[in-house]
Amino acid sequence: METLALLEIQNLNYQYPKSSDLALRNINLKIDEGEFLLVVGGSGSGKSSLARLLAGLIPEFYGGKIQGKLLFQGKELKGDERLALNSHVGIVFQDPEKQLVMTSVEAEIAFGLENLGVPRQEMFRRVAEVMTFLNLAHLKKEFTANLSGGEKQKVALAAVIAMHPRILVLDEPTSQLDPVAAGELLDFVEYLNKELGYTVVLIEQRLERCFHLADRLLVMEQGEIICDGPPGDVARWQVGHKIPFIPPVARFFASLNSPVIPLTVKDGRQELNKYLTPGLQEKSKTRQRFSAVKDKNRVVLQGKDLWYTYPGGAEVIRGQSLCVEEGEFVVILGANAAGKSTLLKLLAGLFKPDRGSVRLFGKDTRQLPLNELGRQVGYLSQNPNDYLFQDTVEDELLFTLHNFQLADEGKCEEILKRLNLYGLRHKNPRDLSSGERQRVALASIMVAGPPLLLLDEPTRGIDYRLKKELGSSLHEITASEGTVVMVTHDVEFAAEYASRVVMVFDGMVACDGSRDILGESIFYAPQMARLFRGTAADVLTVDEGLEKVTGGDLDVCQTR
Repeated sequence: METLALLEIQNLNYQYPKSSDLALRNINLKIDEGEFLLVVGGSGSGKSSLARLLAGLIPEFYGGKIQGKLLFQGKELKGDERLALNSHVGIVFQDPEKQLVMTSVEAEIAFGLENLGVPRQEMFRRVAEVMTFLNLAHLKKEFTANLSGGEKQKVALAAVIAMHPRILVLDEPTSQLDPVAAGELLDFVEYLNKELGYTVVLIEQRLERCFHLADRLLVMEQGEIICDGPPGDVARWQVGHKIPFIPPVARFFASLNSPVIPLTVKDGRQELNKYLTPGLQEKSKTRQRFSAVKDKNRVVLQGKDLWYTYPGGAEVIRGQSLCVEEGEFVVILGANAAGKSTLLKLLAGLFKPDRGSVRLFGKDTRQLPLNELGRQVGYLSQNPNDYLFQDTVEDELLFTLHNFQLADEGKCEEILKRLNLYGLRHKNPRDLSSGERQRVALASIMVAGPPLLLLDEPTRGIDYRLKKELGSSLHEITASEGTVVMVTHDVEFAAEYASRVVMVFDGMVACDGSRDILGESIFYAPQMARLFRGTAADVLTVDEGLEKVTGGDLDVCQTR
């Protein structure tokens, strides 16, 4: 006898108000009790719309037109009945700032429980439990607006977990977390699924952390589910169809046409032995390593002995120094609240250091007028909404050009095409997905062609395919004498594109050197470095791994 699905969607189509396109198209999906479902796909593919549907927010909250059936435990939910899902489904949105309503962390976590009428003693226990599990106890009295992006994301998750939903829907919960914090959060989600029986629907772009947790993988494109199955099978299917939503280890073995697709580094290391050849380790020692610094380039940016304290707060930057030369692609890594974003604002001239100095092309930023600073530096903050206030995507770029008295001369079209936004040029930016808004914000600063780009988490919310396009675009900029300094938690992106890596800890530079630092790291090592650890020290990416085991000839391994 077939078991009854916890949630079921039948032949469903959905269209947002004022949109001519379907956001969800012909969706047929069953989700069983206790299942862990991972949803992947490109930016704007319908992942977040599916999450909203499962949470009962479509169309009752967002409006629009819907066709098809939504069933909970076999009972069809019609009209306002879909709102009943709110008591069973907890959702954590992509942008935590939209979910936080209270002033303190403790009050935010208790807010949902108060609305449910939970008794005071029970409320206290639940709040204490989730704060302890998510390492938030030290922040319980903090003003939520002053938290870092990663801390806000953890608070939003804690507030949902405290309400004990049966189904947990997570829309990119690790996008603002450092590798250690992201691992802790996903360990907690795994515990909820495996030990407490929560049904989990996870939408994620950084798949190396969660691919192995899923029972099933859904691939979405243009509002449709185009593939549904076990992660290993879907990984093989994606490689065959040149679809990139696979973590490095699975993509590596699927590219080799391996009969087994490992989902973890541990399983991958065992399978890797079948592909190793004598002398591989010796070859890796003699191979020329990636060079981080070009010779005799002029210094573009120099921060010297920087100190900074927020008003009424603790020291955030403590004696940091950083020198960046023309043509470098520098990536800054570090834990949440380590001072990365503050350092970037100091380098951009938005903050003035308490001590020390920042020099841009040899001039002290304290002495530079804002219009000159803006022409020299393109600064992108973590929140793309800070940049979006025009009626169309194209108008956002034209506004930047007008502000700097620059002629268009095809610049808008070039940047829109480079960042895969040309088809969205007439849309309102506020109607776009989070990843699309991120790219529009980036386009709005790149269109003016500043010689220095300072980017704070530009890969947040964008998929593997767009990351590749973004990385290629930034490399083109550095190849033509531009310079990029980027803060990110995306270790895989750093391994693929950075020429230099700076790690920040507790407001200080912990290390500064070539991308090889990543291979030597424990928590900041990319998946391929962990796979090849002890075998080949210079492998950080899938392409380097394939070259290492095949000598550039994939057919050698595909016949094994």
